[in-house]
Amino acid sequence: MRRNCSWAATALVLLAIMGSPFVAEAGSNPSPELARHLTTIAELAQPSPMITIPAGLFLLCSKQVNDDPSGRRKPFDDTELPQRRVWLDSYEMDRDEVSLGEYLAFLQQQKLHPSDDLQKLIFHVITVHSIPDQTLTRWPALYVTWQEAKDLCLAKQTRLPTEAEWEKAARGSDGKLFPWGDTAPNSTVAMFGQYHVHEIPILAAVESNDAGKSPYGLHHMAGNAAEWVEDWFGSDYYASMPERNPQGPTSGRYKAVRGGSWKSHPVMLRTATRGGSAPDQRTSTIGFRCAKSSPPPIP
Repeated sequence: MRRNCSWAATALVLLAIMGSPFVAEAGSNPSPELARHLTTIAELAQPSPMITIPAGLFLLCSKQVNDDPSGRRKPFDDTELPQRRVWLDSYEMDRDEVSLGEYLAFLQQQKLHPSDDLQKLIFHVITVHSIPDQTLTRWPALYVTWQEAKDLCLAKQTRLPTEAEWEKAARGSDGKLFPWGDTAPNSTVAMFGQYHVHEIPILAAVESNDAGKSPYGLHHMAGNAAEWVEDWFGSDYYASMPERNPQGPTSGRYKAVRGGSWKSHPVMLRTATRGGSAPDQRTSTIGFRCAKSSPPPIP
């Protein structure tokens, strides 16, 4: 029997899957050794190319399904019901998640230190696991709040995608279950289901996993890092949303998070599965990518 989750229950499930919340606060001064690595990781940053998502209708959300033997078509909960056909104007979206290098470069430009949790992670993987700066710069950004994600995108003259824009970019116009199609996730298409006793992220480079690309060619729309989007999370918003360019609820407690992460169960990788998190939360599982509206066509 399908779960009939209330929003409160869904939030608790998603927070448990994504990781424990951390209060957003300024980081302390890094040690001289760590500061040198942070500077190098930032200097190695490379921006993602952007991909145009054409204007048109697409299938958003899920249908009520009770007889799918695989269980993959069964909605995670009621928040992804009902299925709607929605129009989006043309927009552009980062092919790759914003990298750790880009995030550190942004913080340096703002004269801010990374959070203490991110500093501890970077120092640990460098000194204990011997991960080089060249690898770390291509990790997805982690321990980033929703506001920091929004501000970084604005600094690039872009913005966070809406939840509808994110979903279309992930599944295409015809409602694919996963970015790569309808087959179950495996290690060749997504980074997911990983476990480390000390919660050390097990990540892939943001430009990797071509086999798991979305229909429009975006990487890691499932797994690696879950992703902040612009919208407030509305548990029943899909039932009453506008049919053109929905922008999400006008207020809320949680910001929407999509895509699942390196530690997620397969159900969280579905393109229709929805989640949310407090906007000031920092975790090792949530990153983001940026988007922007396409210029109007020349008459």
